[in-house]
Order: sequence, then structure tokens, then C-alpha cells
Amino acid sequence: MEFLFTEQFEQAYEKLTGFEKQGVRKALTLLGGNPRHPGLRIKKMQRMKDIWEARLSRRMRMTFEMSGGFIVLRNVGEHDKVLKKP
Repeated sequence: MEFLFTEQFEQAYEKLTGFEKQGVRKALTLLGGNPRHPGLRIKKMQRMKDIWEARLSRRMRMTFEMSGGFIVLRNVGEHDKVLKKP
């Protein structure tokens, strides 16, 4: 699957530390190879149509949508901030 990056995702990614960016890259590798990879603990967000969240670490989350052959990356960062604005 191919990734599409929203502006919100790109801006949030730029604010991450080098260590956090490394975690995002690892998660994207897993997600691209197997969107159901158990290590990402992917689940559909409540009250959000077609938006999913992936767990990158205990405090980091990433949100995305799957559309056709694409994964649209919406947001990334600290758990509470990302889930308030997926």
C-alpha cells in the first residue's frame, strides 16, 4: 500500500524528536507491510467514520484512513493530543 501524508501529519511529524521519528518510520514499515500487524494494536476510533489509530508506544499514537490502495496518514504525536484531533 502507498502512503499519502496530510499537511497535519507532516507538521506534527516535524515536531517530534529524532527517537520518536524513528518509531514512526518503524510503524510505517509495519503498517505498509501488514495493516493488521499486531504490534501496532490498530483499532477503529470511536465516533469517527473510517479513522483508525495505531499505537506507536505507550504515549504515542498515529491516526489514518484506508482508501482504495492508499493509507492516508492524518496525525501523529502524544496520545491525548492526537485523539482529540485525529
